[in-house]
Order: sequence, then C-alpha cells, then structure tokens
Amino acid sequence: MKLGTRGRYAVMALVDLARHSEGRPVSLAEIAERQEISVSYLEQLFAKLRRCGLVRSVRGPGGGYLLAHPASETRIGDIILAVDEPIRATRCSADGAGGCRKDRSRCLTHDLWEELGNQIHLFLSSVSLADVCEKRVLGLSGRIHRALTQEQSQLRA
Repeated sequence: MKLGTRGRYAVMALVDLARHSEGRPVSLAEIAERQEISVSYLEQLFAKLRRCGLVRSVRGPGGGYLLAHPASETRIGDIILAVDEPIRATRCSADGAGGCRKDRSRCLTHDLWEELGNQIHLFLSSVSLADVCEKRVLGLSGRIHRALTQEQSQLRA
C-alpha cells in the first residue's frame, strides 16, 4: 500500500502551517517554498481542506491560511480523507461490490489486507498535527520495530 501525493502533501502543508502560523495567516507561496510543492497543487489541496473545515482563508494583504482548529485537535486521518486519499490496502473495489479476482470473489488474504487498512486508519486518526510538530509520533511501535529488527539480525548472524 502506498499513500499518494495528495495525502502526503496535504499533511506536509498543514504541519508547515501549524509550525509557522504563530497566529498569523500563512501564504501558500511560503508553504510551497519551504516544502517544495507547487503553489497550484497547494491551491487544489487547500480548496478541499477548506471545504472540509480544516483550514480557513484570510483575504487581502497579509492574507493566507490558518488552521480552523488547534493543531492538537486536527487529526492526520481527517486531513488525508479531506483530500480524497483512500486508505486501503486491498485491491478490491471501495464500494465492497466485488473482490479483486477475475470472478469478483475475494482473495484468501483479503481480510488481512482490509484489517491492515483499518489499522492504518486508526493510527492516522490517533495522531494530531501537534504530535507531528512536536515529534511525538515515533513511540512504542518504533521501539518494538527496532528491537525486532535487531533480533532478526542476530538470528541471521
């Protein structure tokens, strides 16, 4: 499974906005320069983010965008869903009408991949912009992963 550019860039842009706004609107040009994302692409993303109530725009000189809610209340999962980025690990259709096989049945591993997608969604919905800005994301799972990797390396040696 791969998260597409819409979701990744929207999260990057809102993390940038959260870190640099300091109560003032931030222009898309500023975000574009810092994050190396085109302004036109950010305009498309921010239109969707605004419609979903995640950001608000300020017009005029010194205008730009502000978070609509505190960073601690803005969930990464909501950002990704706002820009229409599906969080799925299965090949099956999103409407559940059929499976990924030619005969429209589900493959033997369908439930595994569907649960992985659910876990990803739960994780992203548990992380806030503030968590990312304050580098609180890599926690227990990171330590467990490093320990398992070290253990596997020792077993191979």
